Amino acid sequence: MDSDKQKQEISLIGRLFSLEALLILMGFLSLVSGIITRDLLRLSLGVVILGGTLLAFVFRRKRKLQNTSEDQTTEK
Repeated sequence: MDSDKQKQEISLIGRLFSLEALLILMGFLSLVSGIITRDLLRLSLGVVILGGTLLAFVFRRKRKLQNTSEDQTTEK
């Protein structure tokens, strides 16, 4: 039981500190910092980081769906 719980905790920590989560956090911090200080560079970097991360999620999801549909057609 303890090993299963430890694996779940490690998995949760891994998700929290994943690259995507850190990119989103960095984008939001840059965006908020740019708004507060009225710095156009920080504001634009925040928008670019968040936009790029969003695009990465969309393309990754589409690719994952294509791979699963290809796997299902090859199994039949």
